[in-house]
Amino acid sequence: MKIIGINASPKGKESKTLELLESVLRGSESMGAETECLDLYQYTIQYCTACGTCYAKGECTLFDDFPELLEKMLDADGIVLGSPNYINSVSAPMKAMFDRMADAIHCQMFRKKFGCSVCTAGGSREDDVVAYMNDVLETLGATVVGGVGVAIGRDPSKMEPAKAQAYDLGKKLVQSIRGEIKYPEQDAARANRLDYFRQLVIDNKDRFAHEYDWYVRMGWIKE
Repeated sequence: MKIIGINASPKGKESKTLELLESVLRGSESMGAETECLDLYQYTIQYCTACGTCYAKGECTLFDDFPELLEKMLDADGIVLGSPNYINSVSAPMKAMFDRMADAIHCQMFRKKFGCSVCTAGGSREDDVVAYMNDVLETLGATVVGGVGVAIGRDPSKMEPAKAQAYDLGKKLVQSIRGEIKYPEQDAARANRLDYFRQLVIDNKDRFAHEYDWYVRMGWIKE
């Protein structure tokens, strides 16, 4: 079992978000998972230009580190996202990564994967950022097992209880991947989402040639 954490804080080893993310990974390791932590600020991710080439050909016209990052995510069973709260949203590299994943969303490439998110904030809205990252995971087709957000600007002592919660979240992530915890509501929503994108791809068969071929290959469209 492989679980990767993606940290979108610019503070490197001094990052409180990293502390929270690593707590999740340690919890997963305690259950036997192999983990890897990635610093998103060490990757070059250009902005999506909305050219649609990924829909048509399964390729991107931009040359940077995104394909390597996506491959790591596709090879993982579990994905942990971490970002500080930057004006009630994720930091810029995390958003740039999300924007490059439109093809993965259309193709529901994260089906059968599990994920969770963590966020640190100075004052507030940390739970909103966690919810946003988890919503992206669900939109990609993954099952979300929870999240941890903590605001530590006025009370740094909140960090330790949050790290304990994150550790437990890492254990829950492994249990979920093993099938020990079920998510029937998300299963139903994921089936509806697949139906939606399947119809979208069928309706745009000529423009979305790569995605149509993907759906045929996956057995989601019968010819």
